[in-house]
Amino acid sequence: MNREEMADVLEKIALLLELKGENPFKVRAYRQGAETVLAMEGDVVELAKNDELKGIKGIGDALRDKLGELAKMGSLGFYENLKKEFPETVFALFEIQGLGPKKIKAMYDALGVDSLEKLKAACEEGKVAGLPGFGAKTQAKILEGMAANEKFADRYLYGSIGNLVEGILETLRLHPEVSRVAVAGSYRRAKETLGDLDFLVATKEGALVCEDFTTLPQVDAVIACGDTKASVRLKNGMHCDLRAVKNSEFPFALQYFTGSKEHNVALRSLALKKGWSLNEYGLNPVDDSTERPEVFEEKDIYRALGLQYIEPELRENRGEIEAAAENKLPRLVELMHLRGTFHNHTTESDGHDTLEGMVEEAMELGLQYLGISDHSKSTAFAGGLDEERLLKQVATIRELEKTLGGFRIFAGNEVDILMDGSLDFADEIMAQLDFVVASVHNFGSLDEAAMTARICRAMENEHVTMLGHLTGRLLLKREGYVVDHARIIDCAAATRTVIELNCSPMRFDMDWRWWKRARDKGVLCSINPDAHSRARLHHIKPGVAVARKGWLRREDVLNTRSAAEIETFLKTPKWER
Repeated sequence: MNREEMADVLEKIALLLELKGENPFKVRAYRQGAETVLAMEGDVVELAKNDELKGIKGIGDALRDKLGELAKMGSLGFYENLKKEFPETVFALFEIQGLGPKKIKAMYDALGVDSLEKLKAACEEGKVAGLPGFGAKTQAKILEGMAANEKFADRYLYGSIGNLVEGILETLRLHPEVSRVAVAGSYRRAKETLGDLDFLVATKEGALVCEDFTTLPQVDAVIACGDTKASVRLKNGMHCDLRAVKNSEFPFALQYFTGSKEHNVALRSLALKKGWSLNEYGLNPVDDSTERPEVFEEKDIYRALGLQYIEPELRENRGEIEAAAENKLPRLVELMHLRGTFHNHTTESDGHDTLEGMVEEAMELGLQYLGISDHSKSTAFAGGLDEERLLKQVATIRELEKTLGGFRIFAGNEVDILMDGSLDFADEIMAQLDFVVASVHNFGSLDEAAMTARICRAMENEHVTMLGHLTGRLLLKREGYVVDHARIIDCAAATRTVIELNCSPMRFDMDWRWWKRARDKGVLCSINPDAHSRARLHHIKPGVAVARKGWLRREDVLNTRSAAEIETFLKTPKWER
């Protein structure tokens, strides 16, 4: 039993309780417990085994007992009994965009739908459309969601596997025959979705390390194991490779297996022009007239080729090699630069934690301020706030802030952008907020021109501080709204509107491919977790990695500013910033 497995059990309990129609607060407790387990520092399994989880926020007495049983026994009786009420295949239904527990239960009860295969057959036969509350449109959307799932099969979210990667790295570091360890591939480059994982070790005992790698608790099945490479399938389904190399080869292997393929091809071409042959084993002269350079670290490879060191996140052959040759690479933003963050939800709308809980977590993260932006009234499905509730929340924030010894809470709202580009609250209401995140949550089928015009009109409002999740995409689930990114960036620049990098692992929206253009246009970024719980505040870490991938510097990111600077920024009229 490991951290990820414990969290998975709690999440599946929440899903099954939803299917049974249990109290939503009980469901929320298990889901919050899963997030807390994933976010906790230290060995949560050992803490649970030794009954040392008392006092941990998000883990009550009943949940603590269940985690203790999981840690000690490797299973949980309550969960095993709950599973008997539904077939195991029912969990796959929750992966379909737009399918919630009520619809799944309705189809299960009426049609016996308990797997993806039965769901597809029921839709194709028109049976789902005939159910009360469904109809042909819902049936068509379910089929679209299933097609999307098939399209994204065997892909994984970058922002959701950090604990898994760190766990494997830590185990490899502790191996007595390993001198250097790294994760490579798409994960090291901070790609938003991944197909597999690549680990690299420097060792004199390749066969032994590879064999030991196949016995890690995260491994579900061994695909191959040799003297220099092991391939496994992890328990979460990911394919994972370990490569064992000599210490002298490690820098070259790390550079090569980090990729991208396009970056490596361009780098090898540059090397050949300089009389070198570059591969995963070394940098060697093409003939005897050139002396072999000394390479001890990956940075030495780039230096030998006359380049600035290119950070892994930039290695996509999108101008980084040319910039490095001219010594014009940016100094990228780092996690330690963040002073606070915006776009966070509480239990006032669809968040899992209270205002006090969110603030406490932000303070524990070492932040100076936190922006609260629950949903507005039009997002009724998420418990959106009307004017009265919103202003009451603002007053509560002001009072809580007085007790925090200088920690700032900025009172905002995620205000819906309505279909015509107007906003969910009147100007006189928004004027009473510290900031406004304007987001699209409905009518996502508008064409590109209409959606772009809708968003641009919203940004023209003087009270809109920042644009939330630009395309509304959900990675590996649904494509985003069709928008003209270039026009929206130009409009943001003209209206002095911040664009958020929504670093929820399912979003990373605006896409990293557009941030360099935005930066060059003078558009500020705000790295926002869209956190619906304390645990999700930690998503600012992968958010920074994706911001780096977009060539962003400290000065390009709004929330690298101090609380005092943010206060001045927010109080300055938008057109004067």
